[in-house]
Amino acid sequence: MHSDYLKQVKSYLLSLQDDICQQLTRADGQQSFQEDSWDRPGGGGGRSRIIKNGAVFEQGGVGFSHVYGEKMPASATAHRPELEGRDFNACGVSLVMHPENPMVPTVHMNVRFFIAQKEGEEPVWWFGGGFDLTPFYPFEEDVIEWHQQAKNALDRVDEKFYPEYKAWCDDYFFLKHRDEARGVGGIFFDDLNDRSFDECFAVIKAVGDAFTKAYLPIVERRKNLAYSQQQRDFQLYRRGRYVEFNLVWDRGTLFGLQTGGRTESILMSMPPLARWEYDWHPQPGSAEEQLTTYYLKPQNWLAK
Repeated sequence: MHSDYLKQVKSYLLSLQDDICQQLTRADGQQSFQEDSWDRPGGGGGRSRIIKNGAVFEQGGVGFSHVYGEKMPASATAHRPELEGRDFNACGVSLVMHPENPMVPTVHMNVRFFIAQKEGEEPVWWFGGGFDLTPFYPFEEDVIEWHQQAKNALDRVDEKFYPEYKAWCDDYFFLKHRDEARGVGGIFFDDLNDRSFDECFAVIKAVGDAFTKAYLPIVERRKNLAYSQQQRDFQLYRRGRYVEFNLVWDRGTLFGLQTGGRTESILMSMPPLARWEYDWHPQPGSAEEQLTTYYLKPQNWLAK
């Protein structure tokens, strides 16, 4: 039965990767994704799809992976110590898109499934995932629509999910060393196994299927807006925060590295360009200041 679970999830994830890549390619209009298939020496592999130097997307990746092994990595057992010593299977689709125009937000989405097994004991399985938005020059209508699409998707499964997963996202995508949110949030969940397999599976399908509905309308509205070099510089400065989060706090990055995954595929979430500036502060009253003083403060966007 549990092998059937894995088969169902893999089939959906592979189809999801195909669909998202097709839609993002159409939105870019210039470049398409190049596929790079890989094998993991310890078991499993995946297919990484990368787009570069497009009309919209400076760089981005949509990756599928299925890895397995005899020992759960430390990043997975840190908050689930009872899983130590179990075999594992982990599969998922993860994407990060870095548009060139600073008026178009960076975006992240991930859906994943784990099974941990030990001889003589019942297998343990769970789902996780979500999506979040990282704008540089936000438009409030975009942020509201982003959250409305997330709520609509989850409400079709269970109306209690959106407020819970929205709060979880605000808490998770937070740079503790900066005391600052990474972006305007979205939804995030992990360890989902408190109901039937089909009900839990429906959650990641709702999230995966809603992603392009939430993101692409924002891309279409903003991709042709003019921007200055100063705005581009600010985008690169804020991308530095993205790098800091991924390398310091992101459990998915740690899981991939600790399981001996393919480093190029794990780090495809990094922007092609980023910058740091010592002790920089925005001008009072500027759009750059508004980002940190208003948009990066977790709040109920659907009450606006």
